[in-house]
Amino acid sequence: MGLVDLFFVASAPVLKVLLLTALGSFLALERIDILGENARKQLNTVVFFVFNPALVSSNLAKTITFESVVLLWFMPFNVLGTFLIGSALGWVLIKITRPPQHLKGLILGCCAAGNMGNLPIIIIPAVCREKGSPFGAPDVCHTYGMAYASLSMAIGAIYLWSYVYNIVRIFSSKVNEKVNADEFTSNKKPNGATSKLLHGNSSEAVLPSENCSVSVDNANKLILPSEEEKKGPILYAIKHYLRVFSRKINLKALFAPSTTGAMVGFIIGVVPQIRKLIIGGDAPLRVVLESASFLGEAAIPTLTLILGGNLLKGLKGSGILQPLIFGIIAVRYIFLPLLGIIIVKSAIHFGLVHSDPLYQFVLLLQYALPPAMNIGTITQLFGAGKSECSVIMLWTYAFASVSLTLWSAYFMWLVV
Repeated sequence: MGLVDLFFVASAPVLKVLLLTALGSFLALERIDILGENARKQLNTVVFFVFNPALVSSNLAKTITFESVVLLWFMPFNVLGTFLIGSALGWVLIKITRPPQHLKGLILGCCAAGNMGNLPIIIIPAVCREKGSPFGAPDVCHTYGMAYASLSMAIGAIYLWSYVYNIVRIFSSKVNEKVNADEFTSNKKPNGATSKLLHGNSSEAVLPSENCSVSVDNANKLILPSEEEKKGPILYAIKHYLRVFSRKINLKALFAPSTTGAMVGFIIGVVPQIRKLIIGGDAPLRVVLESASFLGEAAIPTLTLILGGNLLKGLKGSGILQPLIFGIIAVRYIFLPLLGIIIVKSAIHFGLVHSDPLYQFVLLLQYALPPAMNIGTITQLFGAGKSECSVIMLWTYAFASVSLTLWSAYFMWLVV
């Protein structure tokens, strides 16, 4: 199949995404107000807690076995590579453009985290169903393609909520500390009012007693080593760092419903006894998997409509430096895909990736995706760069319509 034919095959799924996205934007207009902000929030909650987990778990359960897990071991490292390389390129972009402090976490997040779940789940089945697809029989392609895309979604969610979440949190906390310090300085009163404040109830105002780690009850613990510390300093240190890690990392966000759904799908697929109960024409509990698949089918069109409604906010967002937008577009659509080709082709050359062309295509596609939409959710949590995030999403997804088509066609040509 020639490159021009592959271009038309690759353009069809992107055009479908664009049409549904445009419909979502239209329904979100104030004059129409069918998919307004409140409606999108409610619908997004249903997708987040119901549709996505059902989609991920059902697709992984159908196709993942112990043997396939051994074959797919490279994907987690490939996704991690996109995050690390994107972060490095984002840091270079920050050094060149010198953005405001509150945007640094947003820029690093947009360069690091691609849309590993929603877009592959939309694009790959559409490519499989397209006439002239280079990946063989549509049914087989769809089954395995959805498994690869579901695994990509689960891995991407883990890295997003453990890595990008904390990057944005760190930079936003620095901004908040600076703002609080400025407010404290500006609120200083003359004629010794400040000294009165410090000698009054300052300990309660600055550091509430319930959050204070020093108290009369545990004063002796600070002076004398605990029994745990005496018995095993290494064990004590490990426990201490685990406690600190659990406080620093948002474990609830890390184990998002999609991640939990992926775990359930893995368990069903890998454990033979459970697999026989749920999967197969004669399985007694096959109705459970069929119900989950039925629910999961609603995820793709719903996600695309929500995406269109969210991108509409970018038209109303505040201004942002043009070099930042062009820099993020260059990182995600030029430098990352080029480096991804080198990494994946090297892995294929050394026998680290098995010979399935569809699997190789998914690995390459992971380097050419626009920023993850959940970055907008993270910026809303910390209040840093919310309006700028909408503008970045608008322009990066607008360019993605062209970029994804071109790179998808080229990736197909590389692997077939």
